[in-house]
Amino acid sequence: MLILMKKRPFLLASLTVGAIFLFFVLVIFTAGFFRSGSSLVAVGEKVGILNLEGPIVNARQVLEQIDQFRNQTAVKAVVLRVNSPGGAVGPSQEIYSELKRFAQEKPLVVSMGSVAASGGYYVALAGERLFANPGTITGSIGVIMSFPNYQELMGKVGVETEVVKSGRFKDIGSSTRDFSAADRELLQNMIDDVHQQFVEEVSLQRNMPVERLQPFVDGRIFTGRQAQQAGLIDELGTFNDAVKFAAKLAGMGDDPDLVYPEPEKRSLLDRYLPDVISRYLGIELGAQDMIGPQYMWRVF
Repeated sequence: MLILMKKRPFLLASLTVGAIFLFFVLVIFTAGFFRSGSSLVAVGEKVGILNLEGPIVNARQVLEQIDQFRNQTAVKAVVLRVNSPGGAVGPSQEIYSELKRFAQEKPLVVSMGSVAASGGYYVALAGERLFANPGTITGSIGVIMSFPNYQELMGKVGVETEVVKSGRFKDIGSSTRDFSAADRELLQNMIDDVHQQFVEEVSLQRNMPVERLQPFVDGRIFTGRQAQQAGLIDELGTFNDAVKFAAKLAGMGDDPDLVYPEPEKRSLLDRYLPDVISRYLGIELGAQDMIGPQYMWRVF
């Protein structure tokens, strides 16, 4: 066997690399198995941790996680950790509505990370107590829609688009024609209505008259400290402060056990391919789902 390996160094190197690869795969799956298994052990009273990370594109996974905590008798309270610039209006409203229902069953406390703006703030409104760091970026109470216009570029390369439509607004937002005054008025009325929905929820959840909110709902962002002064959050504090407060609401000790939702079952390709494409190609998979008005703090 030793003689065979000396004659075939490439075979030896391949077997060595393969063995190392299999070892790391085994480590990853073993760690994932124990993590997922221990995250849902319903022994003793616990505080559930619900993480909302990144742009809000789809509500499905978060709604499933809320249901997990609702059905776990060991989970006595939940901390929603928000680190999001917001996202699509529909999913933001879905998550917010479901969190409001959940908050009627178990205490819900919010901890804001580096950013909880626009839709991130909208979702956070469902919490009984809102914590933010002094430097957290929050606010951005507003709505945005954007439409690229490629008409001039397409004209330079000799490309034209012929449209047949049933009504004058059917191709509104088209990237191959200019906005008309009627288009702009229709879209502005829609944006104003969606914005008003946001303002009404802020007024309701923060117990502030709409008139008092007017200086703060023009899309501007705030630090956590500014947001507290404006009445948009309750306390300046860390994630641990929010956990302790949630435990107190649930009648638990100051050092509660934490439990996380069961990890979504995804293949290794599904886990890492979007990150690779985003990092090296600059393409955000799933961004195509974010069509229409957005509760989104956008930096162009």
